Amino acid sequence: MTRYFYILFFALALTSCSEFQTALKKDDVKMKYEVAEKLYEKGKYTKAIRLFEQIAPSYRGKPQAEKMFYMYSQALYKTKQYYTAGYQFESFTAGYPRSEKVEEAAFLGAKSYYMLSPVYSLDQVDTYKALDKLQSFVDNYPNSQYMAEANALVKELRDKLDKKAFEIAKQYNTISDYNGDHNAAIKALDNFIIDHPGTIYKEDALFYKFDSSYRLAINSIWTKMAERLEAAKVNYNALVKFNPQTKYKDQADKMLARIDTELQKFSK
Repeated sequence: MTRYFYILFFALALTSCSEFQTALKKDDVKMKYEVAEKLYEKGKYTKAIRLFEQIAPSYRGKPQAEKMFYMYSQALYKTKQYYTAGYQFESFTAGYPRSEKVEEAAFLGAKSYYMLSPVYSLDQVDTYKALDKLQSFVDNYPNSQYMAEANALVKELRDKLDKKAFEIAKQYNTISDYNGDHNAAIKALDNFIIDHPGTIYKEDALFYKFDSSYRLAINSIWTKMAERLEAAKVNYNALVKFNPQTKYKDQADKMLARIDTELQKFSK
């Protein structure tokens, strides 16, 4: 019985492969469509794509075109060809605005660009493009069933951009140990906080701003130290006001104790 099953399986596989190869070489557009549709329904998207690409120019304007271009776009998406999938889904929504699939196509088109967004440390051109596409979807389909996912993707992309901006600002704090330019670090972190008011990295930025002002104060000349120590205390207060139980509290409290000790020298 098992042997019979395997023989049948391989026979069907060979038939499918032969059918695909025949369709690939034939000039019969209808045959190519029918075989491509079968392959698509079986999940053999790469082969289906090859046939869809052959017949796409001939099918524009035909009754079957809407279904064909939808399957073609989906096959591209499922094989992770996101650049082409995004383009094809956009073409679908523009060409078939009354289709029952238009909302899904609009969302998957935007999501295709989201899938192209790289890690935060790389150039973020595709991230900005993805945000633009997703925002357009949210604006055009405010009651969409995909709204929750779209908003989640937007938040993830914005957090990624915040992460990149924060890491750039934090780098000023890191290199200030070597170049001694703590003012540049304070300015960079302050700008980050102002430019990203709702960021999930605000607590981190507040701590590193405090850390930079602390280092500036402790390493200052005598005539500027008291003023800078007071400024550092202001930054400490900003951190604990934002989050009284900040993850940096133990470290920040030790720095504050050092600041208070140094300030006592100016009250004598």
